[in-house]
Amino acid sequence: MFDILEADIVVFQETKIQRKDLVDDMVLVPGWDCYWSLPKHKKGYSGVVIYTRQSVCAPVRAEEGITGVLYPPNSATSFAEGPEDQRIGGYPTKAQLEASLVDATTLDSEGRCVVLEFPAFVLLGVYSPANRDETRDDFRLGFLDVLDARVRNLTAMGKRVILTGDLNISREELDTANAEAAMRKNGFTREDYLSTPARRMFNQLLEGGKVVGDKDQGREKPVLWDICRGFHPDRKGMFTCWEQKVNARPGNYGSRIDYVLSSLHIKSWFSDSDIQEGLMGSDHCPVYAVLKDLIEIEGKSVHTLDVMNPPGMFTDGQRQREYSTKDMLPMSGKLIPEFDGRRNIRDMFTRKPPLLKSQSTTAALVDTEPDSETPADPTKCLSKQSSQADVSGSNAPPEGTGTESATSANNKKRPFAETLTQKPLKRSKSGAAMLAPATATGKSQQSLKGFFKTASTTQGSPAAPSLSDSGQGRDATCSGLFLEPAIDLGASPSKSPLQKNDARSFDSTGSASGPATKPSDPISTPASQASSSKSDMSPRDADT
Repeated sequence: MFDILEADIVVFQETKIQRKDLVDDMVLVPGWDCYWSLPKHKKGYSGVVIYTRQSVCAPVRAEEGITGVLYPPNSATSFAEGPEDQRIGGYPTKAQLEASLVDATTLDSEGRCVVLEFPAFVLLGVYSPANRDETRDDFRLGFLDVLDARVRNLTAMGKRVILTGDLNISREELDTANAEAAMRKNGFTREDYLSTPARRMFNQLLEGGKVVGDKDQGREKPVLWDICRGFHPDRKGMFTCWEQKVNARPGNYGSRIDYVLSSLHIKSWFSDSDIQEGLMGSDHCPVYAVLKDLIEIEGKSVHTLDVMNPPGMFTDGQRQREYSTKDMLPMSGKLIPEFDGRRNIRDMFTRKPPLLKSQSTTAALVDTEPDSETPADPTKCLSKQSSQADVSGSNAPPEGTGTESATSANNKKRPFAETLTQKPLKRSKSGAAMLAPATATGKSQQSLKGFFKTASTTQGSPAAPSLSDSGQGRDATCSGLFLEPAIDLGASPSKSPLQKNDARSFDSTGSASGPATKPSDPISTPASQASSSKSDMSPRDADT
C-alpha cells in the first residue's frame, strides 16, 4: 500500500479494529510513523489512524481525542493537565463541555480523533458520528459542538489548524445529488435543509457557509476554509460517498461529506486539492490537499520542510540531522509495548548484502532499502517526476558506509547473503517459511498491501487498490497531505496518494474534464470511509 502512496501524511477513518487486531505491517511500516485512536469498548467500530512519512515530516506533539480528558500512554495525567510544553492546547472549557449533553469521556471513547501538532499547524484527523437514528443525536451533536469549540480555541490561541476526515455532513445542495428533488419529496424547504443542527453548526465554522438567520453566539466568525471547494467552487458531482445498498456509485448519485479544511490565513499555502473517486473498496473516496514547497509565515518565506519537523531537523529545506527514536512521541504506534523495539519481520529477511566501496557512491543515490537508517533526499521522496523508488518514502544508507558500518577492527560480520550460503538454516518448517519467496502468501496478515488488498479484476486490466478481505478496515478511508518537491513544476498537479487506471485529470472527479497530465486516483490521503449517510433525503438523513 505505502509503496503506491505518494502522500506524506495519510489519515484513515473507521479502521474498525481493536488494539489486539494490530499486526506488524499496520504499525511497523518502514519509513513511516503512526498514531492510533481505537474504540475503548465497541468491537470492530470506528477508529482513526494518521501515518507520517519520517523522511519528510515529524510531529512535535500528539494526542488522542478532542476534549483532552484522555491520558497519554504510561501517564497518570490527562493530556489537558500535562506539562505546558507537552500540551497542544485549545481544550474545551468547562462551560463548553457542559453545553454538551454527553460527558467528555464518553465523547472520546469511540476512537474518533487523533491530533498532531507540527511547528506549521495542528492537524486533526476526525471521524464524525453518522446521522443514524434518534438514539445517537445527542452524541453526534455533542461531538460536533466540542469539535467546533476545540478548533475555535486553537485559532484563538494563534495556532494554524487543518481539520480532515469524514465529517458526515454535506455543506449545501451542491454537495448532494438531486438535493432539490429530495427536499420536495420529503417536504423540506431550502431553509429547513440548511437549518438542520449539524449543517448549521458546520456552515458557521466555514468561510462562505450558508446560514439562515443570525449566527449563534460564539460562532459569529468563520475560522476554516474548505480547500477542495475553494479550488473547485462551482463543480457539480464532486461527491465522496455513495450508498452501496443501491449501487449508487456508477451513476455518481452521492454526497460530499469528506473534507480537508484549513485556517483562513493559510489559504496561500496550498497549490491543489481534489477528490479521487477512482479508488474502489469503500463507499467513500479520498480527498487530498497539496502544500507548496515555500510558504509564508509572519511575512517571511519559509521552506515547508523546516516547519514540518522538530526545530533544527531541516534548515532551508536541507536536512541537518536524521530522524531517530528520540524523536518518537509517546503516542507513536511503534512504542506500543507489543511493537516497541521491533522491526517488521519481512524486512529482516530482505536486506541486501553490503556493497563494495567502489559501488556504494553510485548505489546510495538510488537505493531506497526500507530498513536503512538514513532517510533519502527529501526532494526525491517528494518529486512527482521521480521513480517509484524515489517516492516510496523508504530510506537509503549514507554514502560510503555500506561496509564500514557493519564491521569492526577485531570482528567483521559477513554479508547477510554470504551467511545464508555458508550456514543454511535447518530444513525445518520455520526455516522453509523464512526462505520462502516474497510472493508467497499465507492466511495470516502479511503486509499493508494485504490489509488494503487488491481487488480481483478481469485478466489484463490493472487491479484497483481496495480494502481488507477480513472485514476489518473494509470501509476504511483516507485523506492526504502532500508537500511539493523543491523544484518548480508549474501547474503540474501533485500525484495522488494512490494511482489507478483512471487517466483523467484532477478536475475529473464527479465529471470528466479531459486527459490528465499524470494518472491520478484514489490521502491522506485520503478522507473517505463507510458511514450510514445516504444520498436520498429522508428526514433522518437531512444532514448528509
